Amino acid sequence: MTDTVERPLDLGGSFVAATVVAGAAGHRVGGRAVVVNCAPGDAWVAESPRRPIPPMTSTIVTDTTIEGAELLVVLRTDDEKAERIAGIADEPGWALLGELLGDRIGDGHGTTGGLPFDKGIPLSRGPQHTIGRVEFDPARVLREPAAAGTPDTFEVRVNLWFAPAGTDCFIHNRHDFIEVHTQVAGLGRMQKFREQDHSTLYQDLPMSPGYTTPDPFCSLGPDHTYVYPWHQYRADTDCVWLAIEYHRVPR
Repeated sequence: MTDTVERPLDLGGSFVAATVVAGAAGHRVGGRAVVVNCAPGDAWVAESPRRPIPPMTSTIVTDTTIEGAELLVVLRTDDEKAERIAGIADEPGWALLGELLGDRIGDGHGTTGGLPFDKGIPLSRGPQHTIGRVEFDPARVLREPAAAGTPDTFEVRVNLWFAPAGTDCFIHNRHDFIEVHTQVAGLGRMQKFREQDHSTLYQDLPMSPGYTTPDPFCSLGPDHTYVYPWHQYRADTDCVWLAIEYHRVPR
């Protein structure tokens, strides 16, 4: 049996404490925490009745044990700091997305085939880290009707985002990776649109702490590309959420 390996993860400051847990054979989670299953297989909560944390989803647990988990991120927030969560964007390693993009184009948020990113949007990103590698067949994970293919290796990268209450975080439709999002603090939503226009909204997914969007939004395109609908994050209150990105490793 593989030993559990746990290490701290600095996602930018003291507002969110994070750890990466690999090969969890009996990992004890003390206190209350958001547990994100970043792997393509089930993780299990060691309680009765025995129920899984499905792949690429999350839950909130309190004083329990997680077993059979390939790759987890465990997140804790301080209730006393929750009312000051906007301060996270002033912590080390954080920057406005507009500043990070600079004059670049071609970034997943920098250009979309439509309007370019509005650098006046107060959307901030914390430091990004690679937390491990996983293998899966993207056709299966993305629920494609095509026959199953050969599993690919994916590098898993994570980072936090922050947006203040009332922020529309820009409608876009391009990423060169598979992504899901986990709410950490505040109330927001992931939204899908028919066009790069707010009036074309057709799906609204409420996001509360501990919730992960249930399926990646994209479908498979040609040559290992991903086809996304027009989508955005919307912050109803001051919000912090975790982005989990799966970058295919070239063979």
